Amino acid sequence: MQSNPSRAADEPAVSHEAVYSVLFALCAGHLINDTLQALLPSIYPILKDSFGLTYTQIGLITLSFQLTASVLQPLVGWFTDGRPQPFSLVAGMVITLLGLAALSQAASYPVIVGSAILIGLGSAIFHPEASRVAHMAAGERHGFAQAVFQFGGNIGSSLGPLLSALIVGRHGQGSILWFTVLALVGAVLMRKVGTWYGHNYSQYRRRTAARAATAVPGRKVGLSLAILIVLMFSKYFYLVSLTNYYTFYLINRFGLSIQRAQYLLFVFMAAVAAGTILGGQLGDRFGRKYVIWASILGVAPFSILLPHVGLVATVVLTVPIGLILASAYPAILVYAQELLPGKVGTISGLFFGLAFGCGGIASASLGKLADLTSIGFVFQVCGYLPLIGLVAWFLPDIRSRGRPPEPDPELAVEL
Repeated sequence: MQSNPSRAADEPAVSHEAVYSVLFALCAGHLINDTLQALLPSIYPILKDSFGLTYTQIGLITLSFQLTASVLQPLVGWFTDGRPQPFSLVAGMVITLLGLAALSQAASYPVIVGSAILIGLGSAIFHPEASRVAHMAAGERHGFAQAVFQFGGNIGSSLGPLLSALIVGRHGQGSILWFTVLALVGAVLMRKVGTWYGHNYSQYRRRTAARAATAVPGRKVGLSLAILIVLMFSKYFYLVSLTNYYTFYLINRFGLSIQRAQYLLFVFMAAVAAGTILGGQLGDRFGRKYVIWASILGVAPFSILLPHVGLVATVVLTVPIGLILASAYPAILVYAQELLPGKVGTISGLFFGLAFGCGGIASASLGKLADLTSIGFVFQVCGYLPLIGLVAWFLPDIRSRGRPPEPDPELAVEL
């Protein structure tokens, strides 16, 4: 693709307009990917009964899945910063498909763990590059773009338990094989996104070069990244207590059926999806730092109260918890990308990896704690985790650094 010869050498190409067709395709791809990976925790009650698993073994399944993704995602992001792989999105979908096929036929605990590792590998390949493409297609609306991308993932995470209740809960473990068709659809869609990515990467490199000139001073980067990592720990330890153990909590405390508990998990996950869009929009308008601080710390009053109320109040409280907590992630990710604008893949991989890693460690440790005490005690302890969000006060404000260059209409070409 030819660059504009009339452009001054010191004004690299930038598009101020978001490429909505690409963002919505990524949203759909993320929806499919996270629907498929959400099937795994949503069928834990079924696996527990079928294979006689302990809570510790359940936690180790999630640990295997999430540590695979946690370790590999930063490596994938670092590798693709220097060697872009437009069709890695397709590869991620195909590997997830293989993991689902294996899970549907698993007859032993080691095969279940191996299937979880394959699903984690698919996610590790998909997320960093998909986040980079969202950054490419964002124009000047980076928070909005990441929120749209994350919205698809959160909708997928909420659909996983619902589809599990409607399909796997009724037809058994073997019906997971039906979801490989959805993975195939995702692979076809990501092939089109990969083609756009390949055609527009040169313009994107010029845009990141322009932003690098106005980056945050190096002395602040390390401290800011350390604070963001602490916040990720706070967010995902509490989030995992709900996504992985909320159904068990409802069953044990209120005597609900597995299917009804899964429906109520869907309510919480739908609130998480809505909160993601809210956080992206607010971050673009008011600044990432303040959204991060308010979204994590703002959960505390509700999370502390949750273990002490009845069923109806529990369901009601999970809605603001999901809305407020989820609004943090788009702001955290874009804030980190703005700290190191030339390392979008590495940062995306690092923070998606942190999300998976914190989730895996949280799942295993909270499962062990539940075995030693009770699910109710786990929820009481985790209710105080959002208070760690106080450290967000020390993040620097990095809004609006420098004047953006003139737009390049070539980057706004639709799919």
